[in-house]
Amino acid sequence: MDLALKGKRAIVAGASAGLGLGCAKALAAEGAIVAMGSRTKERIEAAAADVPNAIPIVADVGTRDGATQFVTDSMTELGGVDILITNAGGPPLAGWSEAELDQYADAVELNLMSVVAMSLAAIEAMREQQWGRIIAITSISVRQPLSNIILSNTARAGATAFLKTLATGVAADGVTVNSLQPGLHLTDRVRSMHNGDVPANAADGIPTKTFGDPDDFGHVAAFLCSDAAKFITGAAIPIDGGAAAGLQ
Repeated sequence: MDLALKGKRAIVAGASAGLGLGCAKALAAEGAIVAMGSRTKERIEAAAADVPNAIPIVADVGTRDGATQFVTDSMTELGGVDILITNAGGPPLAGWSEAELDQYADAVELNLMSVVAMSLAAIEAMREQQWGRIIAITSISVRQPLSNIILSNTARAGATAFLKTLATGVAADGVTVNSLQPGLHLTDRVRSMHNGDVPANAADGIPTKTFGDPDDFGHVAAFLCSDAAKFITGAAIPIDGGAAAGLQ
């Protein structure tokens, strides 16, 4: 299926590995020109070298200023923006009794305010051209909070509310705003939870009995950027192998 993304200008945060890299690769495969961001120069240059039509951008989106700068720098390199995929690492693992009060502010900066800042930096250009796609990578924990990541649960739920509200405000301008809620994918973060050695039975709690593939995740994101998905906006879509048990 041709998603008609050839020549589209895409900005992907957190793109040196994992889900962000999967999205960058999928968009590039459809002919988009991709600005790929990461904090580490060596990592993002190495990742971008394997992605056609990619421009590496060194950026730390963990603060609102860094997030804004990443989008503005990327728009300068690309000559504008058609697609924005927001993405940032998760805060430290912690349950309600372990998380310190100051850690909540850090988590909100990382996983809420970065999404707000990146979206606001791109949205007016999208509205002016009457076409745009914003996709945020959040977490299945927004739909079904996990007890050991209360910091992520809290911040990403706020981001989801922001995105839903933004979606209704810009829908008539040809701009769609959605979020993707990943469950467990085989990424560096999952590997770090197991000290780098993921046991064979680690996916037993997922109905599919397998971890998600970041490349497959990227294909879903690319579809949401196509004109075929133009009537999908304000959605928060789980990609979790059936792990979330609720009806919504």
